[in-house]
Amino acid sequence: MKVVILCGGQGSRLREETEVRPKPMVEIGGRPILWHIMKIFASHGLTDFVLCLGYKGTVIKNFFLDYEARMNDFTVTLGGKRSIEYYTGHDEDGWIVTLAETGEHAMTGVRLFRVARYLDNETFCMTYGDGLGNVDITRLLEFHRSHGRIGTVTGVRPPGRFGELLPEEDQVVSFSEKPQVTEGMINGGFFVFERRFIEQYLTDDDDLVLEGEPLRRLAADGELMVWRHHGFWQPMDTYREWKLLENLWHSGDAPWKVWRS
Repeated sequence: MKVVILCGGQGSRLREETEVRPKPMVEIGGRPILWHIMKIFASHGLTDFVLCLGYKGTVIKNFFLDYEARMNDFTVTLGGKRSIEYYTGHDEDGWIVTLAETGEHAMTGVRLFRVARYLDNETFCMTYGDGLGNVDITRLLEFHRSHGRIGTVTGVRPPGRFGELLPEEDQVVSFSEKPQVTEGMINGGFFVFERRFIEQYLTDDDDLVLEGEPLRRLAADGELMVWRHHGFWQPMDTYREWKLLENLWHSGDAPWKVWRS
């Protein structure tokens, strides 16, 4: 199963960090937050990733092109028959990472639309490149398969400046991108979609915001369900939030570290 990660935003509220790199490449504990997100999915056996690139996407490309040298010890033989021998030093062996340019200024909905050609299965996961949580991806997928609808969003309950979900039982009956007052659950990312979501609700329009009309229509059509996550979830939008995540990592008690090494 493919995992789509939105990596194209500029991260304007982390300007000191994102002037030279995209927000998913801001490091926590010496590794990009993008790496942490991928490790969460990989711990549940999902290691086939599609990264939607935009702002400074070449930084992400270079990270993966140089991954073996970054993560392994190696020996270089110099001269005409130059060669490199790597010594296994990481647990990401076998990961498949597709890096797709989706437009520097494109919004979230069209980024997903533009990677449809890389999604060869009916069901896929999707999340943002700037949020961490100890989300049980296995149970999320089981829930999605059980209800048979087009989409599932993970609902969480942190500070209310994100998209509010108004659930009725487990169905999302309305979706509001950025409500002024949040009393219900909010959009925590970690979506599961059927491919027909792209075909029926998305278009190739640079201004198409996933959290706007597409998810509102999906909810109105009775095709969006919510899987309730009551554990840790934290976005990284500001310096304070980055510092919180950094401190948790260095404390040795990072709740999102669900992998063993």
